[in-house]
Amino acid sequence: MTKKPTSTQKDGRVATNGHVFSQNGTHSDPSGKPQGADNRRVELGKKVTLLRGISIIIGTIIGAGIFISPKGILKHTGSVGMSLIVWIACGVLSLFGALSYAELGTCIKKSGGHYTYIMEAFGPQMAFIRLWADLIAIRPAATAVISLAFGQYILEPLFMPCDIPPMAVKLATAIGITSVMYLNSMSVTWTARIQIFLTFSKLLAIAIIIVPGLYQLFKGETRNFDNAFELTNVKLSGMPLAFYSGMYAYAGWFYLNFVTEEVDNPERTVPLAISISMLVVTSCYVLTNVAYYTVMTAEELLASDAVAVTFAEKMMGNFSIAVPVFVALSCYGSMNGGLFAYSRMFYVASREGHLPEVLSMIHVRRHTPLTAVFILYPMTILQLFVGDIYSLLNFMSFLRWLFIGVVVLGLIYLRYTKPDLPRPFKVPLFIPVVFCLTCFFMVFLSLYSDPVNTGIGFAIALTGIPAYYIFIYYNHRPKWIQRVLDSSAHMKLEQTD
Repeated sequence: MTKKPTSTQKDGRVATNGHVFSQNGTHSDPSGKPQGADNRRVELGKKVTLLRGISIIIGTIIGAGIFISPKGILKHTGSVGMSLIVWIACGVLSLFGALSYAELGTCIKKSGGHYTYIMEAFGPQMAFIRLWADLIAIRPAATAVISLAFGQYILEPLFMPCDIPPMAVKLATAIGITSVMYLNSMSVTWTARIQIFLTFSKLLAIAIIIVPGLYQLFKGETRNFDNAFELTNVKLSGMPLAFYSGMYAYAGWFYLNFVTEEVDNPERTVPLAISISMLVVTSCYVLTNVAYYTVMTAEELLASDAVAVTFAEKMMGNFSIAVPVFVALSCYGSMNGGLFAYSRMFYVASREGHLPEVLSMIHVRRHTPLTAVFILYPMTILQLFVGDIYSLLNFMSFLRWLFIGVVVLGLIYLRYTKPDLPRPFKVPLFIPVVFCLTCFFMVFLSLYSDPVNTGIGFAIALTGIPAYYIFIYYNHRPKWIQRVLDSSAHMKLEQTD
């Protein structure tokens, strides 16, 4: 890395040779261009193509849920037909949200996703509260949960038919988390290539379910669809919870917006990648459920602990042992895509002065935000071994929809406050309005159905207000913390150089 400078100026640190060292770990010549040791420009390159963008979105949305427990919607609707309608409706509503984010991504060409858009529309305090909740609770818990699913299913073929020791699961999970963080810190290109491979792997797994299921359907196996829309089984009181489950299953369409600065030709790539991805995911979800219902009754599906495994046992016999491997690969893809995206949010937040400046450093040779990738590692491992992860997720689940609703509300607000802002891609106003109302309805549903856990989550998020005024607004950051973070990061970067 670059050597320590000897004096400072407002927009950088000036060495004795006249070169300026920026907070991303590079230096610039007197003309102001950031450079590495070999005098080349150091930045996050535009390596996210259309295919890579699609793989980020699809690979992150499709996790373990569709293979293991896609029964929340059926449970709350009470009928096969209504459950399929809800799957389709949630896909359309998620498309509305994704298109709204596509407009934001093409008119605000900065990485960071939710954080950046809230900053642009409502200012730094609201953006910091979102960042704070993500940093201290939401992202470590969410990463630990999907990683635990990876650890469980990667070991299942080795332990069948016995139970897997819990500590073995946690150790496999820790290895998975470490490997995905190492991958993201070493190479953007290889991270994207592996994400494409994992995305095709999970699409292959879904195809292995859809093809034989539809084959049975076309052969006339339709008895499970008899009286599919029988009103006596429909539970109107459960419909809001069914939509909540469905929207959660589609969550992840916003991840490409976290890496906008690395997207090649974002005006074209972002809307196209989002539209193609949502079409593919919605089709996969609906057809997979049709295949399940063709082979399994509603009662069998609700009773199964792993729906895809039960389906495979009925249709493919011993081949069902491969299903856990596909599920593990699917989980790893979600881990990889999520980390790739969220590390950019921390990188941008550091650039904006909301996190220690060490997090906006870019490795000179690898061109990766090394420290921003590893920031979640200690908290994730800690929650994995000692934390009550699932309770924390219950506290925080409503915050996701609250802040996404705020982001889309910001889109509507910017239409009136900044009408001249260039918008290469612009959606009809009813699309963000409908989606914004959907988000706030789900927030209200959380408050109504689980006020205690929702209140605790809201209180945790509100701790970001005093943190903002103490560490950001009054600029009273503890200097010893800053020195420890900066020195440890420099040591890590020098070891990996």
